[in-house]
Amino acid sequence: MDLLAHLEAYVATADETSFSRAADRLGIAQPLLSRRVKTLEEHFGGLLFDRSRRQITTTELGVLLLPYARDVLDRAQRLRQVAGAAGRSRVRAVGVPAHCAPAGLARAIRAAGECGVTLGMRELPPRERDSGLADGSLAYALVRVPAERGAHRVPLGLASPPETEDGQCAPAYAGARRAVQLEDLRPRRGRGAEPGAPLPVLTLPEDQIPAHEERLERAAARAGLPPGRFRPAGSAATALAETLAGRALLLCAEPFARQHGARWVPLGDRSLHRGYDVRAAPDRAGAAAAPDWLVPLLASAVGAARGPKGPPSGPRSEDATARLAARG
Repeated sequence: MDLLAHLEAYVATADETSFSRAADRLGIAQPLLSRRVKTLEEHFGGLLFDRSRRQITTTELGVLLLPYARDVLDRAQRLRQVAGAAGRSRVRAVGVPAHCAPAGLARAIRAAGECGVTLGMRELPPRERDSGLADGSLAYALVRVPAERGAHRVPLGLASPPETEDGQCAPAYAGARRAVQLEDLRPRRGRGAEPGAPLPVLTLPEDQIPAHEERLERAAARAGLPPGRFRPAGSAATALAETLAGRALLLCAEPFARQHGARWVPLGDRSLHRGYDVRAAPDRAGAAAAPDWLVPLLASAVGAARGPKGPPSGPRSEDATARLAARG
């Protein structure tokens, strides 16, 4: 027995003192309403209405049970309302890299609100973003992929301390106008060589993933750099402090470097840039896609540009470097 449907028939009949008017109120046929009332009477073991007169009246049992029936229906209605509100306002967690632009994340949050969705941004390392999608704790995430395969790409470069008026703290590639190659990091020789050991290049947690680290090591070896020139930093704050103090260089994106007053020169090897895809947690069918309105907003927040869409077209393209790096 559908208790709620039967209680609705009982309460409507008591209010209307008529089976026909109660049926019209509930939008059901009168025979169906009469059967529900009859079934409820059998369930409670007594008559709820006196049908011996032209206008039905509520029996003593019916009067006694009526406030409890109303209370059950009221609670059921509130339960539906709360469940509906919770479903509409359910927060969908989004895994994003550290140091995303707050204004960009704010645009994504506002756009979600206009679509009736509440987003909760969570700054997480790359591995935790992957695992969050897999276990369902994240609804969407910016996932790291090789630069040449990502739908979006963030250029990486080398940050160094700001140059003083007397030209101090200038790295070996200070004269570079457009991009720096890893070969430019080789120790200088001759009379004009800088004293001391070459500065280490620190990497941020966002780039401390096996695929990127292996690619970086291979590229450094091809450039003739000694092993260990690239070192993982424990935290972004520590790496930045070492860089601004002139004790290291930092592999990072331009917005991060500029935000903290460091100089920045892009890497010429695009295969070492960050690649990103915006992905959704798999549904029961095993596949899902992020909403079209969310993808460009998250990509913009991380400072990504649209990735390459096709094969290289011309001798100036650097995608060949990316393919060689991917092959090792």
